[in-house]
Amino acid sequence: MSAPDRPAGARTIDEVLAEARSRLQRIGPEEAARRGEAGAVLVDTRPASFRDRDGAIPGALVIERNHLEWRFDPASDARVPEATGYDVEIVVFCDEGYSSSLAADSLQALGLHRATDVVGGFQAWKAAGLPVIGA
Repeated sequence: MSAPDRPAGARTIDEVLAEARSRLQRIGPEEAARRGEAGAVLVDTRPASFRDRDGAIPGALVIERNHLEWRFDPASDARVPEATGYDVEIVVFCDEGYSSSLAADSLQALGLHRATDVVGGFQAWKAAGLPVIGA
């Protein structure tokens, strides 16, 4: 099956992802753990079914992807208590480190300049032998 002709200006998801990642300073799971211990907010955006299947990161704030921007925008009435300002360090996890790059880039677009994500996502965290609960 061939892809339909793309309209002018349209980009592939690989291009969008590469552009988003070019604006991030992505980190590995061990660095994410260190930053979490130092006060960064670790955010797990995976669906409940993934957390049920594979476990969760102890202490991580669970905010599924479709709510993330509203929960962290300091100007939003729906923000979480951790959204104290634009200088909050946020480390976003998804399952394998793809949608988390788009999410972290979106948070940066809101002015949260310290937002980033984890290369390899939760699966890399787990493979590194870092703590997991409920697995």
